[in-house]
Amino acid sequence: MPCERKPMRYGHSEGHTEVCFDDTGRYIVTCGNDGDVRIWESLDDDDPKFITVGEKAYSLALKKGKLVTASSSNTVQIHTFPDGDPDGILTRFTTNATHVTFNRSGSRVAAGSSDFMVKVVEVSDSSQQKTLRGHEAPVLSVSFDPKDEYLASASCDGSVVVWNIEEQTRVISWPLLQKTNDVSNAKSLCRLAFQPAAGKFLAVPVETRVHLYERGSWEHVGTLSDELLTQPINVVAWSPCGRFLAAGTVGGLLTIWDVNSKLCVERQKHEKGFTVCSLAWHPSGSQIAYTDTEGCLGLLDRLGTSAVGTSSTKAPVPNPAKDYDNLFDEDDDRLMDEGLSDASSPAKKAVAGEDEDDDDFLIASTGRVRNRGAILDDENSLDTGSLKLGQNKFGDDYDDDDAGSSAAPAAAPLVPLRPVYEGPMPTPPQKAFQPGSTPAHLTHRFMMWNSVGIVRGYNDEQDNAIDVEFHDTAVHHAMHLTNSLGHTMADLSQEAVLLACPSTEELASKLQCLHFSSWDTNKEWMVDLPKGEDVKALCLGQGWAAIATSSLLLRLFSIGGVQREMFSVPGPVVCMAGHGEQLLVVYHRATGFDGDQALGVQLLQFGRKKRQLINGEPLPLSPKSYLSWVGFTAEGTPCYVDSDGLVRMLNRSLGNTWTPVCNTRETCKSKSDHYWVVGVHENPQQLRCIPCKGSRYPPTLPRPAVAILPFKLPLCQTSTEKGQMEEQYWRSVLFHNHYSFLSSSGYEVDEAAQTQSEKEQQELLMKMFALSCKLEREFRCVELAELMTQNVVTLAIRYASRSRRMNLAQRLSEVALEKSNQLQEDELEVPEEEPEFSSVRRTSGYRQTEPAGGPYSTGQNQEEDEELEEEEDGGEMETAETKRRLKAFAKDAGSPVKPSLTPVGRVGRSNPFKVAGSGKPTSSSGQPRVANILDNMTSSRKLAPLGGSAGKPSKSPVLKPLAPRTKAKAQSTLLQISGNKTANKNTAEPAAPAADLQKQPDPAAPVPPAENTENKRPKTGFQLWLDENRKIIIADSPDLDETDVIKEAMGRFRTLSAEERLSWTERAKGQTGDAADVKKRKRAEGGAENETAESDENNARKKSSLDPSSKLSAFAFHKN
Repeated sequence: MPCERKPMRYGHSEGHTEVCFDDTGRYIVTCGNDGDVRIWESLDDDDPKFITVGEKAYSLALKKGKLVTASSSNTVQIHTFPDGDPDGILTRFTTNATHVTFNRSGSRVAAGSSDFMVKVVEVSDSSQQKTLRGHEAPVLSVSFDPKDEYLASASCDGSVVVWNIEEQTRVISWPLLQKTNDVSNAKSLCRLAFQPAAGKFLAVPVETRVHLYERGSWEHVGTLSDELLTQPINVVAWSPCGRFLAAGTVGGLLTIWDVNSKLCVERQKHEKGFTVCSLAWHPSGSQIAYTDTEGCLGLLDRLGTSAVGTSSTKAPVPNPAKDYDNLFDEDDDRLMDEGLSDASSPAKKAVAGEDEDDDDFLIASTGRVRNRGAILDDENSLDTGSLKLGQNKFGDDYDDDDAGSSAAPAAAPLVPLRPVYEGPMPTPPQKAFQPGSTPAHLTHRFMMWNSVGIVRGYNDEQDNAIDVEFHDTAVHHAMHLTNSLGHTMADLSQEAVLLACPSTEELASKLQCLHFSSWDTNKEWMVDLPKGEDVKALCLGQGWAAIATSSLLLRLFSIGGVQREMFSVPGPVVCMAGHGEQLLVVYHRATGFDGDQALGVQLLQFGRKKRQLINGEPLPLSPKSYLSWVGFTAEGTPCYVDSDGLVRMLNRSLGNTWTPVCNTRETCKSKSDHYWVVGVHENPQQLRCIPCKGSRYPPTLPRPAVAILPFKLPLCQTSTEKGQMEEQYWRSVLFHNHYSFLSSSGYEVDEAAQTQSEKEQQELLMKMFALSCKLEREFRCVELAELMTQNVVTLAIRYASRSRRMNLAQRLSEVALEKSNQLQEDELEVPEEEPEFSSVRRTSGYRQTEPAGGPYSTGQNQEEDEELEEEEDGGEMETAETKRRLKAFAKDAGSPVKPSLTPVGRVGRSNPFKVAGSGKPTSSSGQPRVANILDNMTSSRKLAPLGGSAGKPSKSPVLKPLAPRTKAKAQSTLLQISGNKTANKNTAEPAAPAADLQKQPDPAAPVPPAENTENKRPKTGFQLWLDENRKIIIADSPDLDETDVIKEAMGRFRTLSAEERLSWTERAKGQTGDAADVKKRKRAEGGAENETAESDENNARKKSSLDPSSKLSAFAFHKN
């Protein structure tokens, strides 16, 4: 295709310049950096007409007498053509538009902008706009599908996207280009173009080639290349007939291909080698106008005759220009009528059989198709195998030397040559990234933003440096580092800054650490990785650093530079995070399909005992999303965020599952807004992130402000009171799991905060319980009681009784009984050295001598009834209850309590928990204790002589018996449980010191061993049952020691029916009174010399009077 290159001429001032022809081909229209649009009648026109549209004109498009320009005023304007009269503003952006184009009919204009948005505007009514959001960097170019269904756009974020215009959704996206942060820094303008007429192909310039994608299937069906092309292609343009494609490069080379044969038919060089930044074909196809970055205009002439001559072997064409015009018009009409997806070539025969697949015929006729079969060749090949060669209409033209063609019989023209895959398509795996960093292609970027500080990277003409800034300057002062090695990754901790750079052809990938917390003078170390191994991700922990490499290795280093363990990772690492002794690694475990990523996660702990907490479990992501941030909360719980804005946190109490705790998209005002997460805190519950308007990440300047988002579990019906309380409860449970993890890992925890959190949870349960009572949901009440602690169940029983829900109270008492048994069972599981297990005080605050009955009592105290009537404030009561419960848990296990017995006959049905405050002397009138749940149950107390300690009454809590009183209310037995149980916890604390004090003063009068064993204690139903069945158990299992015998007995006793257990309890209760009389007589004989032992007995006896079996009988409404 020999053509004539006309000499260049000055058009505009230096800078980006664009050119187009009008519909008739009479005028050449250009715009440039001087803000003018010039209308040339020919290349030799010395006095072109001009229209000033702004300070700068970035792009223009012309159709049907309408001239559209993108100017520096951030607007897309419209003028009449050729008069140049202003006709209004089509649309506005927040920054300048970069490219505008008309659709085929001229009814719509598409514009891409530096604010990452693409808009499609109706020319007749500019209020009819569609906005396409999704690019993450300035838009380079846009192109309409001739059928007006799709729009293609290229962006500085490296992607080429095809959009469905009506639905405003992405159809497909290809990561084809090199990322950059602005159009001015882009290597190529990537001016892509749909084939005119049928629009069968989309041409996308990628580096030195042009990729062809098939419309509809969006498969890559071919590549146009030329060995002489060494510079990136900047712009492509189709000939009006759709057969030829012209391309202009950064180096000034102009190339034209015949798309059917994929052969280069013309090459021209810019006379000065400047970058070609715009191309336009004359409507006849006989000329190409082009402009360069210096503002000059050039022309290639006489393309038409030779172009047709090369392809018109079948029919002579007397008038090429006219013929092109006619063919173009006819082809449009025919395609619109018949719906054929093909473009016409000038020499195409009008034969129905050949019309359908003329392109395929031409591709096949080059001979490159013969022995390809289903094998994919390299991308230079004429046909990558994705093009549907489909119809074997060529008959004997094909050789039968491959399975593909021989499998298709000639008689069946619609059978494909090879099977067509129609299943789910694989998802491109997401690239490795550093959490808390912005993309590496930006010249100014955050290399790391975390809870310690900020690492910024600068890479421009003036400077290549790294700034490190600490949120708390007490950790270290700010640092400025020169980035001579080209570090692209960073992490920051309280101890060090870790940096890494990729390898180059000459240099290995390097890891550099600035250990600023070191006490010696050498605070920096560096490691070179083996050849061919690149750092892909890195992180810092407490005293260690970790890197993941391209060799699928994870290497550990000490913070001082000692190489430690290394191991292989199952797949390419996506990112890593470290916190204290924990390391979280996320990697590709497989190929994802249909837009989903298939990621795996490993969680390791490097304590004294190294272990793997999560071993390669799949990482759950939202559908069609990817991972955008991974890290730990300030308290050490792993969490991550996906591209849909969903924050998930590890739930250690539910088998290391991931629970969604926040959706940042719910607080975004528009689809293009995002939150960039920088930190998570569990106490207080805060998600720290940076709001990004119209972007996924923030700019470095001005310094972005951090916002705090609340957490909210996505429970159902959170608008209702029930849903809100459920959400608060489970969120509280989840966000306080870290206490148990930290304490199990040997860390100190804030007990006050832990106590407060548990108190909040129990308050919420009590509120939900009250709400369920109001709603007559008694079964739900029992379910809630299962979640309560034993103390709060007593409050629930009290509430149910007050509400006259006796059936519910009965059920709740069974729940309380189960909880008591469970506590005892848990305590029994701790191995004891002595079989005398019943003498050991546990952290639970409940005595082991209450087997089945737990802390319930039938003692019918008038005082408890009065207390119940007086204390109506449930919330206050609950607070104190919870405090008592937690206080008991905080005590040390294993301090012995010395049991002794008091005759029940002397004591009566007293409240055995009236213990004077251990630090204060008590008066006989008795003062109410403010902090106790049993405030109102005050009693008069006397000091009893305790041998040598009689002079120190403040250290010896002594109990005074109370006279029994008559029952005040019919239901009092149901309600005494709360008072008894809490008091039980209170006495658990002073009981041990009291016993010690009682032992110390008078060593000359020890308690005889016989007084201190089980046979002197009132036996419970379980113990009676054990005495009778011990021989059977030992006969069944002769190897069991005493502790195991008791465990086995407990298990068997629980399998008895409720009636059998109750009968044993009744028998035990009957024996209690007899035993008390015997002991009373013994005390009378004892005389004054046994006073110490007597007061010992006094203490424990008052405990024992709370006979568990009698409590049970009360809850079973047993009438004595």
